[in-house]
Amino acid sequence: MKNRIGVVKKSQYKTTEWSGGTTTELLIYPEESKYSDRSFKWRISSAKVGVAESVFTHLPGIARHIMVIDGQIILEHENRYKKTLGPFEQDSFMGDWKTKCYGKATDFNLMLADGFTGKLGVHFIDEGEEIDIILNNGNADRITNVLYLLNGDLNVEYNRKKFNLDKNDLFYITRLHGEEKGVLKLINRSEQKLAVIQTVIEERL
Repeated sequence: MKNRIGVVKKSQYKTTEWSGGTTTELLIYPEESKYSDRSFKWRISSAKVGVAESVFTHLPGIARHIMVIDGQIILEHENRYKKTLGPFEQDSFMGDWKTKCYGKATDFNLMLADGFTGKLGVHFIDEGEEIDIILNNGNADRITNVLYLLNGDLNVEYNRKKFNLDKNDLFYITRLHGEEKGVLKLINRSEQKLAVIQTVIEERL
């Protein structure tokens, strides 16, 4: 990414409609790519499923990871399997599968083109608590970590730089192969327990 570290505020997101509800694009790479022409290498979004039954968009060559934020859905992958997802449960599948969704929910989505792998996780941070996230590139040529704050007020510290996140803001950092291990410090500034979704995207050039 051009800017290898930064914050995206919720006011900067783009929201579009689809057959089952709305999708808010949170981050896309490369920055100039467009979901509509499928030119992206990876894309992070959050969707609101507002109808009882919907069909997922056909996306050949794209690996998908979906985590439910609230509500409950059933994903039915034709001739494969069916899976029920509640809050913070997830499923991974290919975009060329025929997939139906039953139920209403808000979910978090990661889409990956060939050459990229990724995973989703969630951190719960108690009031007044601080946690460390170790950044280790491993065998990846480039690795991007993204934090999406679901509620409250969070401070992120890295190399003596401080970033503040409000509800639904996003922090990202991209590191290259060979960089020394780093640490992200997450500090809960709210009078409530925080939920933070972490996305890790690895690229091998």
